[in-house]
Amino acid sequence: MQPALIEFRHIYKVYGRGEAAIKALDDVNLTIAAGDFVAIMGPSGSGKSTAMNILGCLDVPSGGEYLFQGISTANFSREQYTLLRRHMLGFVFQGFNLLARTSAVENVELPLVYRGMEARERRQKALAALEQVGLKGRESHTTQELSGGQQQRVAIARAIVTDPAVLLADEPTGNLDTRTSIEIMDLITRLNKERGITVIMVTHEEDIAAHARRLLRFVDGKLASDSDTDAEGDGHVA
Repeated sequence: MQPALIEFRHIYKVYGRGEAAIKALDDVNLTIAAGDFVAIMGPSGSGKSTAMNILGCLDVPSGGEYLFQGISTANFSREQYTLLRRHMLGFVFQGFNLLARTSAVENVELPLVYRGMEARERRQKALAALEQVGLKGRESHTTQELSGGQQQRVAIARAIVTDPAVLLADEPTGNLDTRTSIEIMDLITRLNKERGITVIMVTHEEDIAAHARRLLRFVDGKLASDSDTDAEGDGHVA
C-alpha cells in the first residue's frame, strides 16, 4: 500500500512561553493523498494559516510529526526544507507576489533560476506554463499591464513551472471579483484533474471551497471536521 503523500501525526504548534503561550495547533492528525483537492476553512485564529505554513515547510511544528511521501521531516535541516519547497511544492498567494516592472515570462522563470536551469530551457518551460494558464501572447507584459486575474494566472504559472507534486493556494481569489474568481478556480481545478497536482487551498469563502473535493474545518487549533464536498472534479458545484 502506497503511503499518504502528506501526513500530520499529532501536530502541535505553540507560540510564546508560560502564561503567554498560544496553542495555534492542538493535536492535529490528517492525511492527504496524491491527487487530492483539499480546502481548509476556519475563523480567524482557528489554526488554518498555521497548518498551511507547516504544510508548505514555511514553519515547523512544536511537536508531533509531519511526513511527506512517507518520510518524516522531523530532523530536516534548513537546507532540506528549502529543497523540499523548491522541488515538490508550488505556492499561490492572495497578493500574487509578482516582481513589479518585470515581464510575465521573467516572473515565471524565477523558480527555475533558483534551480540553476540553463536560460534557453528555462524560457521554454516558462512560455509553456504561461500558455497552459491561458496567457499566450501576454508573455512580455509587465505586472502593471495585466489585470488582477491575469496576474494571478502568472502566479499560478510560476507555481506549476517546476512540476510540483503539491500546489498550496492561500486565498487565491481573495483580491478578485466574482467572475474572475470562478475563472481562477476553474483553472486550478483543471490543473488538479488533468495534471494530477495535489491542491491544498485556504479560503474563507464557502463557494470557493466547494470547488474542492474535500473540506477541512479548523476551530481553536483543532481539526473540527473532515468531509467530502459535492464537487464533481470539474470546477463546479454539483
